[in-house]
Amino acid sequence: MAERAELIEAALESFPQGIALLDEEQKVVLWNRAAAEITGYSANGLVGHSVPDPFRRLLHFNDGTDDAGREPWLQPAQGLLIQLSRPDDVSLPLMARALLLRDVRSQRMGTAILFHSMDALKDLPQGEGGEEKDVAASQDELKECLESLFEDLSRGGPAFGVLWVTVDHAHDLRKTHGSGACASMIEKVGRALGQGLRTGEHMGRWGEDEFLIVSREQTRETLMAHARTMASLARVIDFRWWGDRVTITVSVGAASAVWPGSLISLLERARAAMLTSFHAGGNQTTQAPEVHACSPS
Repeated sequence: MAERAELIEAALESFPQGIALLDEEQKVVLWNRAAAEITGYSANGLVGHSVPDPFRRLLHFNDGTDDAGREPWLQPAQGLLIQLSRPDDVSLPLMARALLLRDVRSQRMGTAILFHSMDALKDLPQGEGGEEKDVAASQDELKECLESLFEDLSRGGPAFGVLWVTVDHAHDLRKTHGSGACASMIEKVGRALGQGLRTGEHMGRWGEDEFLIVSREQTRETLMAHARTMASLARVIDFRWWGDRVTITVSVGAASAVWPGSLISLLERARAAMLTSFHAGGNQTTQAPEVHACSPS
């Protein structure tokens, strides 16, 4: 049993996410290496004590339940975004979730808190331009959605994919008809694409002339079929500016998420597929090459 306990502790220490194990009194009994590196709080300073303040938001309960009689840490599977102040006064956004631990008789024996830094989302590939407030807000919402779905995927949840869409010839229209014409066209494209969204999907601006669709399609075949549908919706838009009819087409790149993997890799593959469509003349859809999940080394 001692060897088994040592093996489990070694595995938790090597886990890339921060892990805190709390006893029945919500005191820290394990604070792994990643937790110390992320937060700046050492295990020696926390073992036997309470977790830092922001984490306590996950542990507010009355005899294990909230006012509605539910165990709050079991509900938001995507986690809770908290803001942690490190000892070096750096403010750090974290995605954290708490899991109730029970013994074989279903008696509560403690809590596990799993968390990781959200700073990595700042490095996600994005579209060109798009400094407007509405575009920035759209990107923030999509990043949180992607993070949630990828977290779920890492725990064995359903597969998903992304469609990176760019409006062909938007740059040319901006030069020939002005920024107003281009903005109006982008708005129409957004409305048309929105009509093709399926249950549970999210879409938003990902750049000045680009959109990102987070799709719940679970296979490469259905994701690619969805991409073709979205491209066809753009083609039938009747857009006129001062009497001139402007033909609208889009270039689409499709990529399916895999685990182990990363959000950065997912978006890079989708962007590369989109650029393949765009540089082939536009009005096309391209699927990113298949990536096979493999066990981490």
